[in-house]
Amino acid sequence: MTFELIKGQKCNLTKDDPLLTRIIVGMGWHNTRSEVEVDFSVFLLTPSQTVSKDEDLIYYGNPSTPNQSVAILPSDQRVCSGLADNTQIAVELSQIPTDYERIAFALTIYEGEKRLQNFSLLGDVYLRIVNAADGTELLRYRLGKTFSVETAIVVGEIYRYHNEWKFSAVGSGYAGGLAALCKSYGIQVNNILPSVQPASPVIQSQQSPLSLPELRSRPKTAGHLPPSSPASPSAAPLNLNTILLKTRGEVINLQKGTESLGEILINLNWYQKKSSGWFGSKGIDLDLGCLFELKNGIKGSVQALGESFGSLNRPPYISLDGDDRTGSIATGENLRINGHYLSEISRIVIFAFIYEGITNWSEADAIVTIKQQGGPEIEVQLDEHNNHKGMCAIAMIRNQKDETFSVERLVEYFAGHQELDQYYNWNLRWEAGSK
Repeated sequence: MTFELIKGQKCNLTKDDPLLTRIIVGMGWHNTRSEVEVDFSVFLLTPSQTVSKDEDLIYYGNPSTPNQSVAILPSDQRVCSGLADNTQIAVELSQIPTDYERIAFALTIYEGEKRLQNFSLLGDVYLRIVNAADGTELLRYRLGKTFSVETAIVVGEIYRYHNEWKFSAVGSGYAGGLAALCKSYGIQVNNILPSVQPASPVIQSQQSPLSLPELRSRPKTAGHLPPSSPASPSAAPLNLNTILLKTRGEVINLQKGTESLGEILINLNWYQKKSSGWFGSKGIDLDLGCLFELKNGIKGSVQALGESFGSLNRPPYISLDGDDRTGSIATGENLRINGHYLSEISRIVIFAFIYEGITNWSEADAIVTIKQQGGPEIEVQLDEHNNHKGMCAIAMIRNQKDETFSVERLVEYFAGHQELDQYYNWNLRWEAGSK
């Protein structure tokens, strides 16, 4: 029987089947537009959640680990059980060196930012795991249409847990494509070329023995090459169905319907201006997070600081997509709230704080957009500033009789987490953390 997983769920692999030693990880997707090019990659990660060397990135330019414990299968060797996967990776669980704690499987869109393409243009994205011994499909994770601005997705991970192997349906989206994803895992890709001419030598980065020009997911034949200068899609039409909360204390309810609220996306974006000076340049790095209080009295926070990324399908039913550790992701950061668990959630305070850079909110030009299913987008602009304090409470989200959430504009500034906590009566115990 195939286990169907949803985002945030985990599944045992070897605990229930000790004889399971070799698996096939298949990934597939459907292109709604032929010019969209999808690449895949695999990252072998240490307990610090980073690679130990650049060769821990597996892709078509580096198709296997030295001991073949993780290897991309050529098309003529793929397991054809059930779905026709776009790519398959063979994993020998018993041969994976003990230095590695988990293996992440990712998809990226080639030149997504340049071509104005993202994962909203793909359909039927999934990951499945097959027992290589008999072709039995063990589990399947369908991502659905949950991504809008992202150009990279960590689809899932297999990881060690008490000497067993498990799978986690991650489904975390990133902007910035492969380069941002590599940096988040500790790979410095300083020379990703926009294209490769076959007759030209490949220039390798000085930091890496690997050539990372474009990470093609498959060889391109002449009949499947994209146009040399693909026409950029037209800009998305102006959303006339947007509500702007302009004044402090202004409140609006999310759209109510006959079904649950579904997933609520909260996006923080800001103007990432680069400052220059004698000591180089670095833009401001804002971090998005929240305080939450559940109906059962449990309180806490979801934020990259302290690696408290939350979960969509178990308490607190709130998750933070991968943190932009580089400050280079142009589309900001996302929080997601699982509206199916509305009745479990009492209140949420959405906040942002300046993790790095000069405390200058007036130059950040930050904006939070709350996106709901079947209703208008709600915007809160951080157009009131206090450049002496590095933390801003942006909006309060409250449960309204288990029917919907209300959103209240706050835009109040604080010196830090503890001051914000006390102001809104959360009464948590805070200590220094890092990410």
